[in-house]
Amino acid sequence: MSAGPKEFDLIARYFTRPAPPGFLGVGDDCALLPVAAGHQLATSVDLLIEGRHFFSDVDPKALGHKALAVNISDLAAMGAQPLACLLSLSLPDMNDAWLQAFSDGFYALADRAGCPLIGGDTTRSAAGIVINVTVMGQVRPEQALLRAAAKVGDDIWVTGTLGAADIALRLLQGRLPANERLLAATRPTLDWPEPPWTFAQTLAGVAHAALDISDGLSQDLGHILKASSCGAVLDYTALPLHPALQGLDALLVQEAALAGGDVYQLCFTAAQEQRAHIQALADQAKCVVTRIGGIVAEPGLHVLGQGGVPIKQHIAGFDHFS
Repeated sequence: MSAGPKEFDLIARYFTRPAPPGFLGVGDDCALLPVAAGHQLATSVDLLIEGRHFFSDVDPKALGHKALAVNISDLAAMGAQPLACLLSLSLPDMNDAWLQAFSDGFYALADRAGCPLIGGDTTRSAAGIVINVTVMGQVRPEQALLRAAAKVGDDIWVTGTLGAADIALRLLQGRLPANERLLAATRPTLDWPEPPWTFAQTLAGVAHAALDISDGLSQDLGHILKASSCGAVLDYTALPLHPALQGLDALLVQEAALAGGDVYQLCFTAAQEQRAHIQALADQAKCVVTRIGGIVAEPGLHVLGQGGVPIKQHIAGFDHFS
């Protein structure tokens, strides 16, 4: 981290902890970290901008958690083990209470995921908060989960549940009538995502293709289909809908489940003969997994409802420039 006196104080008070053995953390021009022999370095970066990716009044502890969680989710999508992370913050001012809560949320997840903070940067912004996190992990080259690795005949699986984060976002944006009970039931999935990084590591060498559901199931699964030159058939009735969606308008639920983003769960494909093994791995990791369809040769994504009736999708997933 390169900084002036006030920035050094901010870094020292909120973002400096001893680096793990074998690492060189905050204090030099670069951090150093070991990668196990026979592994590749996996890395990803995400940018969160106030007013675009998070509300100004969000709990800063939740924001610290989410800033790292969305990156841990990318490592999980590759089947990679977290190693370390970098954090850069652009702030309009130094708010001690905000910084303490943010760093508490960030470090709590970093400690659980085994992803220590080893460097970054701070600067003043003209307006609003900008958060940039880079994560690093390791995975054996032949076991990395790639979008281009789906095979015809594969099962399609998802972890966790779908739709709740989208409903929470609609409520907060005023696109749905105010409903405090529904918001209380769905907002934790938006503010406190829990990527299944432990389970994801056990899929390395077991599953074929994978990605995280950040921009909506249909859109993100479409990336696998394009990269793998194949198609998919989904059973809508098998989708693991969040319990809070029960009783809501059917079309609203459909849009939330198929196109709603901010899920940060895994969508992955695997050979049918791996079904029992995958379920056993999920049970061991205390992770909920659901088989929702299969990979087919015919291009395109086909969603079938009750009785095998095709469901037409009219809502696209999230697009930063739409």
